Amino acid sequence: MAKKTRKFGTETAKILQLVIHSLYTNKDIFLRELISNASDACDKLRFAAQSDAALLGDEPELKISLSVDKDKRTITIADNGIGMNEAELAENLGTIAKSGTQGFLEQLSGDKKQDLSLIGQFGVGFYSSFMVAEKVVVHSRKAGEGQGYVWESKGEGEYKIGEASNVSRGTSITLHLRADEDTYLDKFRLQHIVKTYSDHVATPVIFTDEEGKDEQFNSGTALWMRPKSEISDEQYQEFYKAIAHQIDEPFLRLHGKAEGVMEYNYLLFIPNTKPFDLFHPDRMRRVKLYVRRVFIAEEGVEIIPRYLRFLRGIVDSEDLPLNVSRETLQSNPLLERIRGSLTKKILSELKKKSEKDAENYEKFWNNFGAVLKEGLCESLENREQILEVCKFRSTESDNLTNLDEYIARAPEGQKEIYYLSGEDVAAMRESAQLEGFKKRGIEVLLFTDNVDDFWVQAGHEYKGKEFKSVTRSDIDLAGEGEETDAQDEKDNDDLVELFKKELGDKVKDVRISKKLESSPVCLTVAEGDMDIRMERFLREQQQLPHGSTKILEINPNHTLIKSIASAKANADIGDLINLLYDQALIQEGEKLGDIKGFSTRLAKFLEKALVA
Repeated sequence: MAKKTRKFGTETAKILQLVIHSLYTNKDIFLRELISNASDACDKLRFAAQSDAALLGDEPELKISLSVDKDKRTITIADNGIGMNEAELAENLGTIAKSGTQGFLEQLSGDKKQDLSLIGQFGVGFYSSFMVAEKVVVHSRKAGEGQGYVWESKGEGEYKIGEASNVSRGTSITLHLRADEDTYLDKFRLQHIVKTYSDHVATPVIFTDEEGKDEQFNSGTALWMRPKSEISDEQYQEFYKAIAHQIDEPFLRLHGKAEGVMEYNYLLFIPNTKPFDLFHPDRMRRVKLYVRRVFIAEEGVEIIPRYLRFLRGIVDSEDLPLNVSRETLQSNPLLERIRGSLTKKILSELKKKSEKDAENYEKFWNNFGAVLKEGLCESLENREQILEVCKFRSTESDNLTNLDEYIARAPEGQKEIYYLSGEDVAAMRESAQLEGFKKRGIEVLLFTDNVDDFWVQAGHEYKGKEFKSVTRSDIDLAGEGEETDAQDEKDNDDLVELFKKELGDKVKDVRISKKLESSPVCLTVAEGDMDIRMERFLREQQQLPHGSTKILEINPNHTLIKSIASAKANADIGDLINLLYDQALIQEGEKLGDIKGFSTRLAKFLEKALVA
């Protein structure tokens, strides 16, 4: 059968050109990427063979083979793993079969180091072959199938694919080297690269020389099973690069073994940089589950909770059955216990890190804090432990603070943890809602992530202190000596009635404020009602058809309010009251219901001020 010529997908072609011409500064990593792919193929076959042993046929020992042909100037990397059929070759090598491709391309900055991290995360390491090869030829036969196929390309916009005979199970990739890349034909150069980047790979990497002699280049021992004392920082770093597809130094490394009721090994990392697709709907968790060194799954298995999806690494259980299915895993009580144990361990380590290395922890928090706080909505089980490692902006300083520090600074007798939600910290610091708190030295936390509006609804206290939004209408900051006398009370009642009569159903209620100092008015919500920013977010997501009416608080000590109180019969009072209500809407980022009316009223008062 003749090979068919096909075009690469548009995005694939763009990525190819980036890889070939500008992206990778260290060409050696092409071998790491291809060996990593081969190792994954062997892992997948080990898993599939648990339910269908016939897939292994007469090759039960899985391996990765490496060879060179100096005369033809080729390197071949082969595995006897799961293999691919024609459709899979076209899908995996001819297109980027993942969502978010365009978003990925938009993230590229031109900074080679940063872009290398992005392309590694995106999982297109196969294309690094074209850095050193002018042509790549791939032969593959899927386990359990009889027909083999060949795929070849020069990385110039198209590839060929067709049937091939005498193809062994698995995948063989032959690189026809570019004119100036002969150094990769040297056995000792290849051995050095394997030792440097792929020594941790559990599948044996076997080099076969031109005389047919075999030599294993890697240790072939799962790194996560070895004692910490036998592993160098360099080996950890290379394992991290391979498993996480990152080029940075990890923020945190956790390597250990759980023993007792359940036994498992783990080697986990938290990156130092934020993946570009962290909040993409298709974002998957990337901690691989092994059972007694056999790869089981990475996708669709909740070995870690979703709010820890920034983790990378491996968990290897000694107790789960090897023939466990993905469906069975979802409800397996042992897996639930492992997940619970790991979660507590990770949160405990994060707390230590936050206490010992505040500067780096702040970088971690800026990258992943919003994700971690999702756990406050998902489960109450580790809620307090999550809150212990949370950091927040506050009115106290520009530095991040935690809840324990907030409580320690709070005035004696304060029963609440006060917060204000918003998009911009600088604008929030100037909010009218904070005036009374600033005057009395009461610290307020500044919540800027959308998730904050949800988790405070899911649970309302931390160590006996209730979370309370400063936009609530029942906040009373009046201290000793601030009570109003009987006449003031009557005047205030009259003032409230005047505002109610003029505003009508625009407001839910009008009340005298116990927190405003320099502003005339502000909007608040009743206890039990949805907070202002959360309601706005749900409207923007079309989860709510319309907003609710708010409570207008008025400051009786403000000059404008006093003027209204003393000139109740003035023809302009109604316009001024409506203008103040519009001002309150604008302060909270709410839409004006009557823009034309607002503009007319504003122009009217500006004209009078100029004439006067």
